[in-house]
Formats: sequence, C-alpha cells, structure tokens
Amino acid sequence: MTTFDHTFDVVVVGTGSAGLSTALGAVDEGLSVLLVESTEKWGGSTAMSGGGMWLPDNPLMARAGVGDSREESLAYMEATIGECGAAASRERKEAFVDGVDDLVTTAERHGVTFARATDYPDYYPERPGGKIGRSIEVKPLSSKPLGPHWDTLRNAMALPAMTDDVWELGRSWSTVSGMVRGVRVVSRVLGGVVTGRRLVGIGNAWATAFGRATIVDGNVPMWLSSPLGELVVEDGRVVGITVEREGSTVRVGARLGVMLASGGFEANREWRLAHQGVEGTPSGNPGNLGAPIAEAQRRGATVELMDDAWWGASIAPTSTTGPSFIVGERSMPYSLMVDARGARFANESESYVDLGHHMLEHDGGAGPYWMILDARYLRRYFRTFAMDPRATKAMRAEGVEVRAKTLAELATAIGADHATLRATIERFNGFARAGVDGDFARGDSAYDRYYGDPTVRPNNNLGTIERGPFVAYKVVLGDLGTKGGVVTDVDGRALRADGSVIEGLYAAGNASASVMGRTYPGPGSTIGPAAVFGLRAVRRMAREARDAVSSSADTGDEVGAQA
Repeated sequence: MTTFDHTFDVVVVGTGSAGLSTALGAVDEGLSVLLVESTEKWGGSTAMSGGGMWLPDNPLMARAGVGDSREESLAYMEATIGECGAAASRERKEAFVDGVDDLVTTAERHGVTFARATDYPDYYPERPGGKIGRSIEVKPLSSKPLGPHWDTLRNAMALPAMTDDVWELGRSWSTVSGMVRGVRVVSRVLGGVVTGRRLVGIGNAWATAFGRATIVDGNVPMWLSSPLGELVVEDGRVVGITVEREGSTVRVGARLGVMLASGGFEANREWRLAHQGVEGTPSGNPGNLGAPIAEAQRRGATVELMDDAWWGASIAPTSTTGPSFIVGERSMPYSLMVDARGARFANESESYVDLGHHMLEHDGGAGPYWMILDARYLRRYFRTFAMDPRATKAMRAEGVEVRAKTLAELATAIGADHATLRATIERFNGFARAGVDGDFARGDSAYDRYYGDPTVRPNNNLGTIERGPFVAYKVVLGDLGTKGGVVTDVDGRALRADGSVIEGLYAAGNASASVMGRTYPGPGSTIGPAAVFGLRAVRRMAREARDAVSSSADTGDEVGAQA
C-alpha cells in the first residue's frame, strides 16, 4: 500500500474547462478535491479562448422559447461527425447531449451567469438538425473576487467582451450595428474601470466564474507549478498521483478517481511531427506538452485522433509576436486567400477546422499562404491581429505584412506566379460581381454570412480585389490545440484497447479523444464537451462512492472525509 502525503476524494490534473468543471462537480457533491497545474498559470487554453460552449438543447434556449431537442441535436451531430472511432460513438454523443442540462444548472446554482450567443450559427447550419444560437458563454463579470488568484490567471485581461461583440466589432467602421456595438463595449470597459470592478469577458470570464465557484467559494486547493509525475496504481486501479512540487516529489492519494484534464500536446513539436507530420503553430496553452497522455498510455490507456487538431489559419508569428488565429477577418469582403503560387484553394469563410484540413489536403500545410486585402478592406474592417503598433512594425519588418501599389508588384513581393495570381483575382472578381462563388461556394452558408458585411451586395462575403494599395498577410496552418488523447466512455472513464475500464482513471477535454471526431460542429465545441464530460465524470465517482457506502454500511467505512 502506498503511503500518501495528502489524500483527497478527487484529484484533478489541469485547470482549464475540463478541470474546473470536474472540481465544480466535486464541490457540488460535497467531495474533497485538489487541482494540480503543471505551469505557473491556471485557466489553461480556456482562459485564452473565446469562452463559448456549444451546448445543444440547453436550458437557456428552452427559457427563451428557442426550438431544439435531443433528437435534433443528435441528428446534427451524426450528420456532421458521423462514425469516427470509439471517442465519437453514438453512446458518447448521447452522453454529451444528455449532460448539457446538468452542467448549466449546476454552474448556475454556484453563481455562474450565462448568456446565449443568439446569432451565432452552428458551423453547418444547413445540415439536418442544424440551428442558430446553440452556443452559450459566461456573462462579463468582476474578477475582483478572485483575489490573488487573478495574478496567476493565464492571459489575464480586463476586457469585458462577449462573443456577439466580436463579429460586429469587425465591421465597426462600416456598419451602424458595428459602431453601436463598439460603443457598448467601450461603455462596458469604462463602467468597469469607474466602479473598480475589473470586468472580464470571453475566456477570462469563463475561468473567473468557475474559478470563483471552486477555488474561492468552494475552498478548493490549487497547486501551481506542480506537474504530474506518475499515476499510482494498486491492484489495477489508479489510486493517486505523484507531482513535482517545490523541488520535491509529493504523493497524493485519490479515493475516488484521478481526472486528467491537462490539455493536449500542441506545444510538443516532437509529438506533433510524429503524429501529425507538422511542427504546428498553436495558439493554445504553451504548457500543453502531452505528458499526462503519455503516462495514461503507460498505464494501459488507448488513444485516438492523435493525428488531428482543432485546425485553422493563423497570421504567421514574428520574432516578437505569436501566431494570430483568424476567424472573422478572413470572411469579410474585399479579401481572398491564395497559396504560394497565387491560387485559391478553399472557401475562405468556412469553419476554421475545415480550412485547416483543406490546407493539409492542398499541400500538407506547408504554405506559405497569403490573405490579400483590397484598400476598402483596410478602411472598413477591424483587424484584431494589427491592433498593436509593435506587432505591426514586426510584421512589416519580417515580411509577414507586405504592401504594394499594384497587384503585379504584390505578386513579386510575395513570390507568387504573376499569371496565376492575375487569373485568380480576375476569376474571383467575376464571382464577387455575380454574387456567387463558383469555385468554393463562399457566402452560401449562414455560417459564412455571420462574419460578412451585410451592406455589401449581392454576396456579403465577396468583394472585388481591384483598388490599391493592396496588403497581403502571410498565413500559416494554425490550431487551437490538438484533439487526440485518451479514449473514454460515456462518463469519462479511461479505456484500454479492448474496451475495458481502467478503474480510477478519467480524462476530459483535450487530454481525451474528442467526441466531435474530426470536425467542429459549432462555436465552443472544445470547451462544451470538456465541461460536460468533466462533470459527468465526477457524478460517476460520487455515485460509485454512495454505492460503496451503501454496500459496506456495516463496516463503518466513510467516503468524503476532507484531506
């Protein structure tokens, strides 16, 4: 028997959405729980994200009278995800949909306030079961209750933005609705400053709300800079972990289970080359190196989807700035994207994971690719990646941003074939004038149009490229994290290759193979399932604990004692 330095009912490795949701469930069940984080910052990739959760048939929709159902949700998931291994089985899809209500109502019971992204479509809204407005997010809130934990929150930023702000802010210089939205955001920021509330939004809001409910209100201990060492196994069951903390190896027991909520392996270049054939240009947590996944494999866990990621397009990094993941920017009219020769290869407005897959299919993701902008784009639309003058200076100095008076000069500057680029733009301009993209159907989907400019006709995603000066930004294959990891069952229990359960070991979030398979059904398809399966896992632990107490009542055993 292992002698532990500390013992808790539940031990959670990681502090993003999967980890904090597991901790919240433990608090809700009255269980003792410890959060361990490998880096000096908590919040994971969730704190760096847009903070949305794709939760079909959620309670906020029902309260607003918006039609959705379990059947429609599953029909849509089957139409988009299909059959894609054990991780995306029908049973796991059902478990996800069935766990949505518990996640939302539990979080609300612990003080979390949500809002719907009412206008944000599913990424394939025209497919069976597709809807608009399934994503929810945490409303902007004060970060002051975090106390000293604010100082260690990853990517901490007092910006109370919401998902529906982002898409309209992109056109804040060209539409009345965009300008009004801009005024609202500024007013919200100033209101937070005047009242001293230090308001936060999007990913920071999610981490703040769930962090407050667990670390602050739930008194959940959190150990930073404490990476997982090993899983402790006795008689085939995971009963604890070792962590490296303050220069020592600490043994921590887990009476009910260990949750691996540690993220993927996007920052591990060796793993990415081995599994995906690319080094990657990730925008996620730099601490996601995959060590817990490797440790789970060492203990018999099987994995899936290691060759895939939450792909997308990013503005290339510079020596002083990281990559900038682009979403709405590539959907605005008066822009297009080309490969190294100067030819289009995809619908620029499609969902980011589809664009990433098309980059890989086109040339293995080698690039470079270029997003070319007409002068009207520069005047009308907001570019999030060009907000910081220092970043812009670096992009220009290092050839990530290229300017030219004519398209011929631009072709020379980016190294494209003159004839190819000229023919591409002439063909594209014809589509823009006709309002129909005959090559890649840009603007046909409601998802495409969500990020377009409604004042541009006849297609609000298409505008001719003909007015200089022209600007081209170097684009690379990017990602929001990897989506391969431990295969789990409907309650997040880790599985062996033969389908048997590794008792005491759980995984959720990007440490697990995604229930979304190789696609991205809607906004928040990473955080939503991570939170749902984190909560489902701890509900399972609690049920098993109650069953154990019931069956051993005569022995006087107790479960749930505090460490």
